[in-house]
Amino acid sequence: MEVRHRHAFKDQDRQAAVSHNSFGHLFRVTTWGESHGPAIGCVVDGCPPGIPLTEADIQTWLDLRRPGQGKFVTQRQEPDAVRILSGTFEDERVKARFGGPVTTGTPISLMIDNVDQRSRDYADIAEAFRPGHADYAYFAKYGVRDYRGGGRQSARETACRVAAGAIARKVIPSVTVRAALVQIGPHAIDRAQWDWDETRRNPFWCPDAAVVAVWEAHLETVRKAGSSTGAIIEVEATGVPAGWGAPIYGKLDAELAAALMSINAAKGVEIGAGFAAAALSGEDNADEMRVGNDGPVFLSNQAGGVLGGISTGQSVVARVAFKPTSSILSARRSINESGAEIEVRTRGRHDPCVGIRAAPVVEAMTACVLADAFLRHRGQMGA
Repeated sequence: MEVRHRHAFKDQDRQAAVSHNSFGHLFRVTTWGESHGPAIGCVVDGCPPGIPLTEADIQTWLDLRRPGQGKFVTQRQEPDAVRILSGTFEDERVKARFGGPVTTGTPISLMIDNVDQRSRDYADIAEAFRPGHADYAYFAKYGVRDYRGGGRQSARETACRVAAGAIARKVIPSVTVRAALVQIGPHAIDRAQWDWDETRRNPFWCPDAAVVAVWEAHLETVRKAGSSTGAIIEVEATGVPAGWGAPIYGKLDAELAAALMSINAAKGVEIGAGFAAAALSGEDNADEMRVGNDGPVFLSNQAGGVLGGISTGQSVVARVAFKPTSSILSARRSINESGAEIEVRTRGRHDPCVGIRAAPVVEAMTACVLADAFLRHRGQMGA
């Protein structure tokens, strides 16, 4: 058979490295590790000194993301126990002043052991390109790929982001970042029934109690069929003052969109009204203002808390659309490294909907972007 871009299947010297493993400017995060390697982790650079930080502070958020906590998520059993390897210090004086270890201003290195890998589940796809996955793209670029659980492309890497996000939250303690799952497949919440407290009372991070049963029925059908479904996560950051972000090429909403789009399976991001703004009139889209006791009061928030790339003091609001999980049991047509046409069924333990565990990751990326924006604003404006 003839294969387009046949050069991608030939053995040849490639100079490309798997670069771009870091994000952020002053608050900068570098993640490392693969799904089936001995461990994963991250290095957080730029965290200010003197911030109380313990492993328990980070573990709280990791526990919200970890797998194996329900029948609608992967059954891989990972405790996601984090270890702080560097960047904190404690002696008697520090303990007396802060009550425990604090950051020193040096890079904070974090490590999470992988303890429940089942690499044998992936032997059948060692040379196959799974449709919807990044298998072919990685192989075409680098000439080699870790097929065990997706290697570096695995959503396992997002645990590192959640760990970094826990530190970011401590850099901006006056900001509250929270996310909710607002749609699974075709089934959206009733926004009139929004209750943030409800997101912690059900396994879906859902703010509308009435739709939980609908989602359960939908996911049960999807799971039994060996298929998958997509989802939408909404994130809100309150307490962000006016002035964070920069115009033109440092826009807060642009950097937030880039961070959210970097999450595995994310295929779309919108800020505020987002795509719905295209159907609004200029009058409806304008966030009118009145004078309040502590500055302007906005009568709406179609802009999602950002105008001209700079925060307005309103809540920063964004939504992320996640595609259906690419790993499904149904046979899909594909090709392999030799250029042969094949059918692929993906075995292993997978989420039928990645959105169920995505809320902590969306929160973490939002927190990291805002922590970076705060430090850059402080560096430029001195406050």
